[in-house]
Amino acid sequence: MGLRVGLTGGIGAGKSTVAGLLGELGARVIAADTLARQVVSPGSPALEEIAVAFGPEFLAPGGELDRPRMGRLVFSDAAARHRLEAILHPRIRALFLHTVTTILGAEPGAVVVYDAPVLIEAGAHKEVDRVLVVAADEATQVARLATRDGMSSADALARIRSQMPLAEKLPYAHHVLNGTLPHPRLKARVGELMDEFRRAAGGNFGGQIGR
Repeated sequence: MGLRVGLTGGIGAGKSTVAGLLGELGARVIAADTLARQVVSPGSPALEEIAVAFGPEFLAPGGELDRPRMGRLVFSDAAARHRLEAILHPRIRALFLHTVTTILGAEPGAVVVYDAPVLIEAGAHKEVDRVLVVAADEATQVARLATRDGMSSADALARIRSQMPLAEKLPYAHHVLNGTLPHPRLKARVGELMDEFRRAAGGNFGGQIGR
């Protein structure tokens, strides 16, 4: 049977921490960022399409995507971001579905977690059984980005506000986790959720928590 869980949340909300905890508890975690890197590998059709759409200057000297340059563009230009997403999202979705099929073919009772910052925006929430949103207030997100990535407040806010607002994600959520909880409490809540996911994956789901 298995269970497919879509994990999402704003940048700096704590999503990656939750993904790591779920992985430690036995979930099979698929990172959308990893899939995105695979679909734009040198020589791939997606990378060729990007070079045509944005110009060869977005390719690094080694032939790979210049991710920092592309990031600066798409986080400041919504039209460019949508153009890039139109190239990437269908390919990432196809690779995700293939990966899930492979995992569940080998482990029919697996809990598969799709760690995807733009899960809902990309329509990938339609491909999972549950959506788990990790939430945090904007001030916490800004502080974390400053500490983690050395971003200025202005840059951090631009990144945060380029994403779908939390209020628009919540209606899609089956479960919501507070990403600002102290680590021991967050770990405990993730453990409770994982117990629920295991029961659901085995066909003995006892109800939702964190809705």
